[in-house]
Amino acid sequence: MIVRTLKECEASERCVKAETWQSVRMLLKDDNMGFSFHITTIYKGTETHIWYQNHLESVYCMSGYGEVETLADGKVYPIEPGTLYILDKHDEHLLRATSEDMVMACVFNPPLSGKEVHDENGVYPLSE
Repeated sequence: MIVRTLKECEASERCVKAETWQSVRMLLKDDNMGFSFHITTIYKGTETHIWYQNHLESVYCMSGYGEVETLADGKVYPIEPGTLYILDKHDEHLLRATSEDMVMACVFNPPLSGKEVHDENGVYPLSE
């Protein structure tokens, strides 16, 4: 059994910070579960361009408000606590937190190793 707390993960190398977000990577590829699990905070007033060409992702909003825009069709979907959005087509998108930080629970398949960094297109590379 694996047991971890958010607090201990936040105080470790599992906590990755960028200009517009923070990702606490609680479950990673080396845990051998076939997916990874993250608590990600999108900072208020920011926009993040993301395009997971190599990963599928499910995102559940636990707190905060914002929106996600799919770039292929320009559709904008509101996000609030209780919203789940699923990037099942490797959707290129913009993620915006509006009135406050958004705290999201995220699942990736295939799992992330924890060392990934978005490239210039918002992509995480596929790890070996």
